[in-house]
Amino acid sequence: MAEIRLQKVLAESGVASRRNCEELILDGRVKVNGEVVDKLPVFVDPENDKITVDGKQLRAEQKVYYLLNKPKGVICTNSDPYGRKKAIDLIKAKERIFCVGRLDADSTGLIILTNDSQLTNKLTHPKYKVAKTYVAQVKGAIEPAKIEKLKKGIWLAEGRTNRSAIKILKKARMETLLEITITQGLNRQVRRMLAKVGLPVKSLKRTRIGKLNIRGLGPGSFRHLTGAELKYLGSVTGEKSS
Repeated sequence: MAEIRLQKVLAESGVASRRNCEELILDGRVKVNGEVVDKLPVFVDPENDKITVDGKQLRAEQKVYYLLNKPKGVICTNSDPYGRKKAIDLIKAKERIFCVGRLDADSTGLIILTNDSQLTNKLTHPKYKVAKTYVAQVKGAIEPAKIEKLKKGIWLAEGRTNRSAIKILKKARMETLLEITITQGLNRQVRRMLAKVGLPVKSLKRTRIGKLNIRGLGPGSFRHLTGAELKYLGSVTGEKSS
């Protein structure tokens, strides 16, 4: 197995945040194969090296995977200076979990939470183009030309977006309901794309991540991912599932 930074191994085992794990190392509270390490960087092989913190041997934390239907107003970070409700608060896992990517506070819908940083990095890497599907309620009617622009790609500050799949679910004079599938994860991408073609978003809900869907999950509800779903996520990111 490739060697990994010690503070990353400690954090992924649930010892503390990566920053706090760095402090534990610098304070001389961590040993690798019986030797105190108090300088960074340190690289270890977690499968073969014996790692202890304050004399207690490190044990690999069991990987957990949750699918959450995030309600409006809930944020996707692990800390917030304003005391807002966080996605991790809804699950209350004993493991130190985090969100895979983000939904902004005003958006709702599917998000994966886990303590598997390897899978997280792959799912959020643009290389793998994991599709995400949203339902957007927008102000105003939408003309065919705007649909074509959205499909072909919209120029944002980061460059032109990839091609998108667009479906009109409901059309009225004052508002339109759209289904949009993208394969990127730019910050507030769907809202920014729609704003660029003059369609302010009234509500935005993520309904699918790849083949994972929101069926059976009410707002604020969550469940464990199934073995089949984990195998699927492993297949789209080139990971072998256990």
